[in-house]
Amino acid sequence: MDKNLKIFGNPMPNMPWEDRPEGYGKPMWRYSANPVIPRYLLPDSNSIFNSAVVPFEDGFAGVFRCDDLNRRMTLHAGFSKNGIDWNINPETIKFEGNDPEINEWVYGYDPRVCWIEDRFYVTWCNGYHGPTIGIAWTKDFKTFHQLENAFLPYNRNGVLFPEKIHGNFAMLSRPSDTGHTAFGDIFYSESPDMEFWGHHRHVMAPAAFEKSAWQCMKIGAGPVPIKTSEGWLLFYHGVLHSCNGYVYAFGSALLDLENPWKVIARSGQYLISPATPYECMGDVPNVTFPCAALHDPETGRVAVYYGCADTVTGLAFGYIDEIIEFTKRTNIL
Repeated sequence: MDKNLKIFGNPMPNMPWEDRPEGYGKPMWRYSANPVIPRYLLPDSNSIFNSAVVPFEDGFAGVFRCDDLNRRMTLHAGFSKNGIDWNINPETIKFEGNDPEINEWVYGYDPRVCWIEDRFYVTWCNGYHGPTIGIAWTKDFKTFHQLENAFLPYNRNGVLFPEKIHGNFAMLSRPSDTGHTAFGDIFYSESPDMEFWGHHRHVMAPAAFEKSAWQCMKIGAGPVPIKTSEGWLLFYHGVLHSCNGYVYAFGSALLDLENPWKVIARSGQYLISPATPYECMGDVPNVTFPCAALHDPETGRVAVYYGCADTVTGLAFGYIDEIIEFTKRTNIL
């Protein structure tokens, strides 16, 4: 690992890991036993994907998108000792809230989980007269306290920063529409209280087709950003509108530590794009969609959980210093 690079966060020697395959030269590689979470892990699950994982107690916990056999989009809590073998609660999360209007469940999908100060915050695409960003907090992944929705519809991909910026909570999001959005930029917002959001700033737009086609139609933030001395390392997804439909890949960017809406570098090449059968075939073919990342500052290792073909969950591994070097080397800014 680059000794000049400082990676922030708590040590995580027990994080899931598999060494790079011999002779493989790219900065990220897939877990050889993918998919790590199969589609039928629950009695009535149609698919389990686009889910969030964090360290918890002596293992790991998470919030999982589980579409059921009615094809309803639901959220479930789960636990694991090793981040590989998961026990997911077959009962959906029941959010507690003071306002019955906000607390009325319509649908929920694509969660992220972020530890800030003394609790875990969950953000997800919440149904409230269209898709918007729901917010809740938990300390035990058993009781979830729902807060106000962050924004008006339509918005998706709400991703919190793991610490306050300028004394405020900070979030990335992707304003969208009510359907299969054919556009999408990443924006930044701040809040003093996790209820009223402002200080909106533009972060990134889709790239020009001629510069980087894999991210030319729309983009969206992925896992919680990782703080490093080089900037906030952000994994994000991008979409190509091909002759055979949408193709979801993911790449990386570096954001300024003090002003995270300012992009330092942005990868022109993707890190992971659909290539394996479980990424290319499923309910929505050709999707690799990252939602969670575990990292160990001492070794520089990172493990990214990503949805595959809107059906199962995969794992990819890499070293943060190599991904930062890749981001700078392929930078399209």
